[in-house]
Amino acid sequence: MQQFTVPQFIDVESKIIGPLTVRQFMIILAAAIIVGLSYKLFDFTLFLAVAVVTMILASVFAFVKINGRPFHFFMLNAVQTIRRPGLRVWNNRLMVTEVREPNVEVKPEAPPAAPKVYKKSRLAELALVVDTKGRYQGE
Repeated sequence: MQQFTVPQFIDVESKIIGPLTVRQFMIILAAAIIVGLSYKLFDFTLFLAVAVVTMILASVFAFVKINGRPFHFFMLNAVQTIRRPGLRVWNNRLMVTEVREPNVEVKPEAPPAAPKVYKKSRLAELALVVDTKGRYQGE
């Protein structure tokens, strides 16, 4: 029998540039570009405000982990939770009304068939029905 090696640490990102992963490096690089552009475009006080906020956000997104997952996954899950309702309520009284033409007789529908009542244990037969994916209907 052949033996295979099973990867052990698949949830650890590879360190590419020093202690930084590729994701962390790209986030810090994007923040540095934004800070550089704000230095060229804005006066010093606005530059300082933009640089501080940008570097704090970049540091949070690059290095903070919540429950062992990167912060951007946490933010994505938070946004999806806020956008979708958490509670779903079934309203059985809400029905679509049908428009019927006058003088048209409506035939009553037949009541649904009563479910089969099994009086004794037929485990083998039920297993056969499941194994044949319903092709064998049983007795």
